[in-house]
Amino acid sequence: MECTSALRSREGGAFFPRPTMNSAENSQIRRATPADVPVLASLRFEFRSRRKNPVETAAEFIPRCIDWMRPRVADESRWRVWVLEHDGGIVGNIWLEFIEKLPNPNVERETHGYVTNFFIRPERRNLGAGSRLLKAVLDECERARVDSVFLWPSDRSRRLYERHGFVP
Repeated sequence: MECTSALRSREGGAFFPRPTMNSAENSQIRRATPADVPVLASLRFEFRSRRKNPVETAAEFIPRCIDWMRPRVADESRWRVWVLEHDGGIVGNIWLEFIEKLPNPNVERETHGYVTNFFIRPERRNLGAGSRLLKAVLDECERARVDSVFLWPSDRSRRLYERHGFVP
C-alpha cells in the first residue's frame, strides 16, 4: 500500500531537515539540462519497467517521454530536475513539481512540492546519494517557500523518507 507523505512543522509551514552527507560518495549532484533529457527518458523507462511489465517497448516509450520531458526541463516555471552523475554518466535523478495553491488572505504559503520519479541505479544505491538528491529538492523547496512536500513512497523508499522527516 502506498500513502501520501507530507512534511510539515508544528507551525503549519514546511519543515526541511538537513540530511547527513556521505563523504565517501564521489558522485556529483547537479541540475538537469535539456541535453540530459534522452538519458532522463531512459532512466524513466528503466525505473518504471522494473515495477510493472511495460506495455511499450523502450524504442516506443523513450521518444514519447523525451517529447514530454524536453519542455519541462527547459522551462523551470513548474518543474525542477536534479541528476546524480558518477564516472561521467547520469545514474540517478529526482523530479520536483511546484503545485500552486489557491491564494490565502493570511500568512499560509501558497505552493506545494511534489517529489516524483526518484530513481538511482541499483549499483549506486545505499551510498548516500539518495539523501544528497533529496536534500537538493528540500533546499529548493525551502528557497521557494513551499508549504508542504508530498510524494508516494515505495515500500523500499519509506525508510529514506522517514530519515528525512517525512511522515505518513
